[in-house]
Amino acid sequence: MSAERDLTRLLAGMRPELRPGRYVFTTVDGPAPAGLAPVVTVAETEGLTMVVRQEDADAASLAYDYVAGWITLRVHSALDAVGLTAAVAGALAEAGLSCNVVAGFHHDHLFVEHARAEEALGVLTALARRF
Repeated sequence: MSAERDLTRLLAGMRPELRPGRYVFTTVDGPAPAGLAPVVTVAETEGLTMVVRQEDADAASLAYDYVAGWITLRVHSALDAVGLTAAVAGALAEAGLSCNVVAGFHHDHLFVEHARAEEALGVLTALARRF
């Protein structure tokens, strides 16, 4: 299946899915600690940012201050598609929800405040139904 670029089809077909678990953003100097399996990594000048399961961060004694729920937009979005991130972030912002977006090759992944993850899922589902 080819990646979608049309914004209306992206929004109508996003099929948001809340993944189980609690995820945290943490950072280390150098590579990820042995045995740790980050779901996202970003190499920054200040260190390696990782998104990991909260229990894995706790086991590795890694510091964090934000606990997130992970929502995947199941639509296969093209990396050069225009407007999906803005529409999703705008709908969540209107509901007072923060959102950290990571684009994968096939899907977009949203990390939202864990305590409000179900609410965020509802906002996204309602957004998709409008299209």
